[in-house]
Amino acid sequence: MTNNRSGRGKSRRNAATATPVQGNQHQNTMKATRESEPEQSQVRAGNGLLQAEIKHKNGNVNENVNDSDRKKRKNGRDTRRSSNGRRSHDASNRNRSSVERSDLPVQKNDEAMIDIIGMNHDGEGVGRVEGFTLFVPGALPGEKVRVKVLKTKKQYGYAKLLDIAQASPDRIAAPCAIYDQCGGCQIQHMSYEAQLSWKRQHVVDVLERIGKLSVTSDDGTSVDLSSVHGVVVHPTLGMSEPWRYRNKAQVPIGVTEGGLVGGFYARGSHRIVDMNTCLIQDERNDEVVARVKEIGRMLGISAYNEETGRGLLRHVVVKTAFRTGEMMLVLVTNGRDIPHADAWIGSIREHIPHVASICQNVNTKRTNVIFGDETRVLWGRDVIYDYIGNVQFAISARSFYQVNPVQTEVLYGKTVEYAGLTGKEKVIDAYCGIGTISLFLAQHADQVYGVEIVKEAIDDARSNALLNEMRNVRFEVGASEDVIPAWKEQGITADVIVVDPPRKGCDPRLLDTILEMKPERVVYVSCNPSTLARDLRILEDGGYSTVEVQPVDMFPHTVHVECCSLLVRKD
Repeated sequence: MTNNRSGRGKSRRNAATATPVQGNQHQNTMKATRESEPEQSQVRAGNGLLQAEIKHKNGNVNENVNDSDRKKRKNGRDTRRSSNGRRSHDASNRNRSSVERSDLPVQKNDEAMIDIIGMNHDGEGVGRVEGFTLFVPGALPGEKVRVKVLKTKKQYGYAKLLDIAQASPDRIAAPCAIYDQCGGCQIQHMSYEAQLSWKRQHVVDVLERIGKLSVTSDDGTSVDLSSVHGVVVHPTLGMSEPWRYRNKAQVPIGVTEGGLVGGFYARGSHRIVDMNTCLIQDERNDEVVARVKEIGRMLGISAYNEETGRGLLRHVVVKTAFRTGEMMLVLVTNGRDIPHADAWIGSIREHIPHVASICQNVNTKRTNVIFGDETRVLWGRDVIYDYIGNVQFAISARSFYQVNPVQTEVLYGKTVEYAGLTGKEKVIDAYCGIGTISLFLAQHADQVYGVEIVKEAIDDARSNALLNEMRNVRFEVGASEDVIPAWKEQGITADVIVVDPPRKGCDPRLLDTILEMKPERVVYVSCNPSTLARDLRILEDGGYSTVEVQPVDMFPHTVHVECCSLLVRKD
């Protein structure tokens, strides 16, 4: 049901649209990445992970942004071909691929018994039939399984798990009753200890394969980093209670013969399946969603139909502040008028007293984007308040806030540790979002400068700084790669630069800016190990050494993993 995106800002520009200030460094690394692609066609075993096949399946988008741009330009040229030429070209391709597929050891609908020797970053088991790779959802490394081939391509295929002849010791029964239908969690069938181990190994694999970094082993004991050669990747920091950790629910609303429903999209479709509980959601979120659906059915509220563009209620969004207990309900509607609004609000207030804010967001666009441009308060405040550590944050209907506050504090604590602050340093926080990391850092630094391209996020960051009476932090709207050089011209330098980019990684010009400014330390917080590895390689080639990487499990039972990395200048 849930979407576990991890970036702090909601709106980001494409990373590869700008010309680098120091282009050679980035271009040389990208050239090396392209030249290394033949190596990646070989099978690697890191926790049994087949890196080459995974690369073929997922493409090079995480490894080489420029490759994506070339494909887009090529696709643009293809669409300008004449219709006759296109049909001829497509027919030729079909004939050629048909010949290639006939040589494969398995065909569609074939059944085979295979050994699962790895797991890709989507959580699918990886096995082979006479050297041909099959991705099998639900299979775990170390298992012998019988599968049915669903689809084949030139270098890999997909298969359905039929039977498990030999189960992995890490296999458990997924506790969620709708686990096989939902798709919000991908690895509930794997023990939590094994999940943490796999996430660390996944980080190690991409650092070695994409970043070309030498990784040293870490068994969890104390490590003397001064005597270690290579990057230390620590064991993943997990949760003592890896359930009910999400503080926000975003539930699509639909209709069936039984009336209003809300829950999740069935796998591979936009069909909404009704659901009453999600084991990774806070129970209070489930309670509010259930109450809203019940009231909606009673009052005859219509659900939005994305095919016709008609109907009122599109989404129900609930936010819960773990520390203060305050809750916010946001009704996303296809129009401003809500029938029986007073009755709805009164019932919610009566049955759920912790709700401090009830808002309406109006979204009349034919889009799958959840929020529209207009938000208004129906009852209560326009914000709720929560804490991460000692820092208080005001959370509005549309402001971004990390969905796992317990692990966010762990991640940010590690960021402060890696920054090595004594109270005298100047720190720049690129991609600062609403200032969560900036305000953590400001407690230990002389001055913190935060930059973010989303204006609304900077407005929230400034408000949060005032809320906490922090005067040693300054926020500015703009692209990091533009604002930071301007700060340098003003005489503003940094002892430490912290980056927490979206999944696509750092803009190439920002990396060049970091190399120009030469801070003593760079702390890289990442929600995508592949782009982290790519960017670490660029910084390594530019004069930095990656000392250690700490994986943090922000989203238990999913394949996502966050990392906090420390780099220090070599000279």
